[in-house]
Amino acid sequence: MENTNHPSILLAEDDPNLGLLLSEFLKKKGYQVQWAQNGDEALDLFVKESFDLCLLDVMMPKKDGFSLAKDIRATHLDVPIIFLTAKSMEEDTLQGFKVGADDYLTKPFSMDVLVARIEAVLRRTHSGKSVPSLAEELKLGDFVYYPNKMKLILGDNEQKFTPKENDLMKLLCENLGRPVSRSYALKLIWGDDTYFNARSMDVYMTKLRKMLKEDPRVQLINLHGEGFRLSVEGLS
Repeated sequence: MENTNHPSILLAEDDPNLGLLLSEFLKKKGYQVQWAQNGDEALDLFVKESFDLCLLDVMMPKKDGFSLAKDIRATHLDVPIIFLTAKSMEEDTLQGFKVGADDYLTKPFSMDVLVARIEAVLRRTHSGKSVPSLAEELKLGDFVYYPNKMKLILGDNEQKFTPKENDLMKLLCENLGRPVSRSYALKLIWGDDTYFNARSMDVYMTKLRKMLKEDPRVQLINLHGEGFRLSVEGLS
C-alpha cells in the first residue's frame, strides 16, 4: 500500500460517525485510508498492510490506543503515530509520548489542523526507507543463525528450525534487545491471538530457549504481560 504520492494512513476510531467523516475527508485530501473501529481490528490491519502513518484514537474497545501503539512500536520504530483523544489531561498527553507518539490532537479539532499536523509529521519522519532485512548470517554470541536456511549452528552442532520456529526467531532477531509484543507475534505468525495459538507459541518459545541455552550470554526473556525479548550480552 506504500505510495509516496498518496501516503497510506491507518485510522483507528471507534466512533462510527467520526471515523467515517475522517476517512472520507482524508481520502478527498489524497490519502489512502484503512479504517478500523477497535484496537484489535487496527492491529490486524497493521500486520497485513504497510502504512505511512497511524492515526489512533486513545479510548477504544478491545485494545486502547496506547496499547495498540505499544504493539506497533514493538516491531516498527519508525512509522509515525498521531493520537486522537477527547481527554486533555497532561498525564494522558505524557503517556502518549512515552509510548511513541509523534503528535497529539484533542477532540474536537479542526480538519484543516489535522491535515496540517499529518503533513508536518510525514515531512519530519517519512524517509521512504524500508525496514532492513536480516543478514544472511547473524552472530548471536557463539551461535551463528542463518535465517534463510532456517538453521542455528554452534561449533559442530547444527539445529534446524521448523518454519514457525524460524519465523519467531527472525522476529526476535529483527528486534534484538527490544520487546516483542505477544499479540503482534501471534497475529503476524499465527494469524490470530486465540488462546490455543498463544499456548502453541509458548511451546515454540520453550523450544527456542532449549536451543539457545548452550550459550548463557544469549537470553530469551519472558516479559510478564508484555511479550518477549531476545538479548545477547555485549550486543543488547
